[in-house]
Amino acid sequence: MTIEIEIWSDIACPWCYLGKRRLEEAVAASGEEVSVRYRSFQLDPTIPRGSRTPHAEALATKFNAPAERIREMNGRLEGLGAQAGIDYRFDRYVQANTRDAHRLLHLAHERGLGPELKERLMRAQFTDGAWIDDHAQLTDFAVEAGLDRSEVAAVLASDRYDDAVEADVAQAAAFGATGVPFFVFDRAFAVSGAQPVETFTLALQKAREARAVAPAPA
Repeated sequence: MTIEIEIWSDIACPWCYLGKRRLEEAVAASGEEVSVRYRSFQLDPTIPRGSRTPHAEALATKFNAPAERIREMNGRLEGLGAQAGIDYRFDRYVQANTRDAHRLLHLAHERGLGPELKERLMRAQFTDGAWIDDHAQLTDFAVEAGLDRSEVAAVLASDRYDDAVEADVAQAAAFGATGVPFFVFDRAFAVSGAQPVETFTLALQKAREARAVAPAPA
C-alpha cells in the first residue's frame, strides 16, 4: 500500500531542501511506494511582493549577526548540501516573497506535477539565484516542470489557490508545527526538521508497520 507523505516547507528554506533530499534517499533505499504532497508554509509572509534582498543581508538583519557568522552558517549548509547532492549558492540567493510560487505548486499538484515543480523551484532559489517572485521566471520554471504556459499565466494573474495556501498554513498550525520542514506520514505521525536519512527510514518503517496492523475498511 502507498504511504501518504505530506511535507510542509517553504521554497526559501534551505533546510527544507536538505530534508527533501534526505527523505528521497530514504524512500529510494527502502523501496516503499509513497505519494508525496507538498504543502505551503511561508517563513516570512510579510515580505512585500517585489522586495528582493541578498541572502547574507537578510540573515544579518534577522539574526543581528556579523558577516563572519553568516559565512559560517552558510558554509555548514553548503557542506551538508553537497553530501545530499545540492549545490547551494548562497552568493546568488535572493530573498523574496514565495506566495505566488506556492500557489503554482497547488496547480502543479492538481496536474500531477507537484514534486517536479517543487524541485525546480528549489533549485532555482538555491542554485540559480532566481527571483522566486518574478512572474516571468516562475512561468518558465513551471513550464520546465511540465505545466501549460497559458494556464500558469492565468493563475499568476489571479488570486487562484490563495485560499489553498492559507488552508495549508492553518493545518500546519493545527498540527503544532512551528517551523519547517515538517513531514506527516499517513496523517498519523510527524517528523520535524531535516533529520538524518536514518530517521526517515525509521519513519517509513513505522508507517508500513502501522498499515499492516490497521483494520480493513468496513
